[in-house]
Amino acid sequence: MLEHRYRFHGHGSLRFLYQRGKTYRTKSLSLRVVRNPQRVHSRLAVIVTKKVQKAAPRRNRIRRRVYEVIRTHWEHIAPSHDMIISVYDAQTDIMPPAELEALVVDALKQARVWQEPQKDGKAG
Repeated sequence: MLEHRYRFHGHGSLRFLYQRGKTYRTKSLSLRVVRNPQRVHSRLAVIVTKKVQKAAPRRNRIRRRVYEVIRTHWEHIAPSHDMIISVYDAQTDIMPPAELEALVVDALKQARVWQEPQKDGKAG
């Protein structure tokens, strides 16, 4: 799971993102992003509605799978951004991990939030 400081806390904290965010869509999910200069770290929320999957354990599984993709690639995400990933395809529950990872990374690149990690020029 993603660290506590990289997640949203409360519905009010999403208001800024919903008002000013720009949406990018892929095959199975959408990404809403806005730059938030008041924050040092980026924040992320994953939303899976009941329209996608009725059973809560299945929705939670989808949510955990998306969070895991983000967690493993967190160093590639640009700082000071607020993001919401909305899943709208029930097939993400049974999708192969590599395909889900490609969808999420594609959405991040489309939104220009994906960046290559900085390499230090220092010799150890």
